[in-house]
Amino acid sequence: MIKSFLVAVVASVLVAVAGAALWGWQGMKTLEMEADLQEPMLYMVPRGTSYNAVARDLEEKGLVEEAIWLKLLARVEPEMTSIRAGEYEFQPGMTPREMIALMVRGQTKVRTVQFIDGTKFRDARQALALAEHLEQVTADWPAERIMAELGDEDAHPEGRFFPDTYSYNRGNSDLEILRRAYEKMNNVLAEEWAGRADDLPYENPYEALIMASIIERETGVPEERPDIAGVFVRRLERGMRLQTDPTVIYGMGDAYEGRITRRDLRTHTPYNTYRISGLPPTPIALPGRAAIHAAVHPADGNTLYFVARGDGSHKFSRTLEDHRRAVREYQLNRREDYRSSPAPASSPEGTE
Repeated sequence: MIKSFLVAVVASVLVAVAGAALWGWQGMKTLEMEADLQEPMLYMVPRGTSYNAVARDLEEKGLVEEAIWLKLLARVEPEMTSIRAGEYEFQPGMTPREMIALMVRGQTKVRTVQFIDGTKFRDARQALALAEHLEQVTADWPAERIMAELGDEDAHPEGRFFPDTYSYNRGNSDLEILRRAYEKMNNVLAEEWAGRADDLPYENPYEALIMASIIERETGVPEERPDIAGVFVRRLERGMRLQTDPTVIYGMGDAYEGRITRRDLRTHTPYNTYRISGLPPTPIALPGRAAIHAAVHPADGNTLYFVARGDGSHKFSRTLEDHRRAVREYQLNRREDYRSSPAPASSPEGTE
């Protein structure tokens, strides 16, 4: 009798254990099934949020059938409870287990903001202002305060920030990105300056940066950068004025409305290289590495002029007479689809 009772008890226990095991196996199986997600979903884990709180929230959002299965997962694999705070992006087809693994890895949602070669500092600030979920620390700051915060109090901001694509996470600030761009420009400029060609007409790396910004604005075809640099370097060496329209435009500021008049060319500003000798006082844009490299490695040759052909490229000339012929051919008798990129159409007597 007692033996039969023990057998029955053992059998009941085994059935219960088997049932529990089957129940657990089925529950864990649900964690490997795709969540009901039709499109990407952003999910935020605030700092200090517990694993159990996330499990309950995923259940409430319908991303897991029952939170108890995630709690069971924590028992079986304790390391899965080490979720990290941040913003995550769940994709259609992901399972609850993959979502938890994403948070354990701390693989947060990454966004990007781009500073474009040849644009101005104000354009970079505008890009930051429009960046989604980026903390706007400097939005109301004058440029002087930004530079002071970066440890370069007396510096003009133009050209000081490297044009590139910068990644960030929710909670990062615009000041953090500006600092990264500022430091990258300093590093790139230092590297290029250290490997510069001999006998350049620059007194310091900053003058090379100014030249690079002009090259960036004048270049429509990337492979022409060294040739454009060569023209400008030779003009500096001979005491000739640079006579480049992008500097004039920069000096005009908001008064520029898409074209330069002869009156504009005669108006004296610190940036009007038709009126001043040498380089303007600051860069006029954000130059990329290729433009900086060209500024410190100008192409050899004897050309002193260039004019836009209308397809983005330039015609280079050695003499003023040849240059004027090129101007008549490409500027005074323009083709219907004429374009000068990125610099606008220029006057006959300058480099363009």
